[in-house]
Amino acid sequence: MKKYRRLLVVFILIWFMAMLYYGVTISREERKQQKYDHSQRHEVVRHPNGATVVVPPADKRTLKGFDEKAYIDATRAQDDPYGRNAFNQVESDKLGSDRPIPDTRHPLCKARAYPRDLPTTSVIICYHNEARSTLLRTVASVLNRSPPHLIHEIILVDDFSDNPADGQLLTNLPKVHVLRNDRREGLVRSRVKGADFATGKVLTFLDSHCESNDEWLEPLLARVKENPKSVVSPIIDVISMDNFQYIGASADLKGGFDWSLHFKWDTFSTRFKASRTDALAPIPTPMIAGGLFSIDKEWWELSGKYDMDMDIWGGENFEISFRIWMCGGRMEIIPCSRVGHVFRKRHPYTFPDGNANTYIKNTGRTAEVWMDEYKKYYHAARPSAKGRDLGDLAPRRKLREQLKCKSFKWYLETVYPELPIPDRKDIEFGELKQGRQCMDTLGHQTGGFVSIYECHGGGGNQEWALTKGKAIRHLDLCLTMRHSTPGSAVTLEGCPAA
Repeated sequence: MKKYRRLLVVFILIWFMAMLYYGVTISREERKQQKYDHSQRHEVVRHPNGATVVVPPADKRTLKGFDEKAYIDATRAQDDPYGRNAFNQVESDKLGSDRPIPDTRHPLCKARAYPRDLPTTSVIICYHNEARSTLLRTVASVLNRSPPHLIHEIILVDDFSDNPADGQLLTNLPKVHVLRNDRREGLVRSRVKGADFATGKVLTFLDSHCESNDEWLEPLLARVKENPKSVVSPIIDVISMDNFQYIGASADLKGGFDWSLHFKWDTFSTRFKASRTDALAPIPTPMIAGGLFSIDKEWWELSGKYDMDMDIWGGENFEISFRIWMCGGRMEIIPCSRVGHVFRKRHPYTFPDGNANTYIKNTGRTAEVWMDEYKKYYHAARPSAKGRDLGDLAPRRKLREQLKCKSFKWYLETVYPELPIPDRKDIEFGELKQGRQCMDTLGHQTGGFVSIYECHGGGGNQEWALTKGKAIRHLDLCLTMRHSTPGSAVTLEGCPAA
């Protein structure tokens, strides 16, 4: 009897040890598989040009069952490839919706971990007669390169495109909804419509010709979770409008502007560079480009959404940047987030009141509500803005009062001290004009020549100041004649010290 008891005890011990070993082994394998699944959410391969590129694994792609070819074939470019969209649609149509793109992030970004409990986001994409290939690639890149649990929904707002099927067919993709305007409303009102419909914790706005890069979303949501009053933008990489090559942008840039309220990119000042000890830290920016950003939905609503009396497109990025900074928030660029964008040289769509008039109305509203006494420099840079009907400004002025916002003087001193203020060293400010011709930099920089060009009243390259030292200045460059002989070129050189 004792012999059988011993055998039973031995058998039980062997069974227990076997089960323990099996359980540990399975647990390890599960962890390996979980790690493998996470790492394989995006496959990292080498592009023929040697760059590291990110490709969604075949079994993870979300367009399975969607007839991509039929969708794009229905609207392929017929004659002029640039005619409908102001980019080479023929080249765009050749590319797949999940084509490989270079991973343009700082190498340290790839090792960065993010909280597991990030807020979900509603991605809002507005479009008007967008090429189907770029619209599809925008949506597909969001689905393929984002953790599924963080994408609450993708809201496409069709701003009265000629063909409603451009968006409706995309509702066959996961999480995609389409809202269609029954008349042309423009970017501002369309985005507000999408945001009002959205139920995600965070709103993420994208243009309709973008490609999201690997782990683009997590850094944005992590920063909004950390500071709900931070409005955050990715670094915007360049997608060539000609051949659709994906090109990484510099990480050493901030958004800025001149007094005509023309957006520009500013390189980091020497002082700012010296102050940055962490290359991955958020970059405070006076201005965002406007097309791509994330914002906490509650803060979006509390801070005033957009100015709904702005028309079509243009100027809304100035209004939201001034308002967020002056009313208690921050505008930031997040270095570990990268999204590509097709930059075009002209607008492919029409403005009911004309492009220039629309932009002047929108920026004029911004100047009147937010720029205080400094609006005189805007009017000096844009003489055509004087006397324009800007609509009712009372609601936005009331919003500013309710939010107890700071002054524009505070914004210049605290947020954008690099912007030269004309009064301090200039006597006059505006255009150099003779008849209908104006002095124009033609976009040239140091050492470049200037010429005359038809006046457009929009400042920018035609914006000049006469300094107290009798120099003629454009930004930080002055007109210079290296030689006094007749016919010598007038060039742009660094201004003499005051």
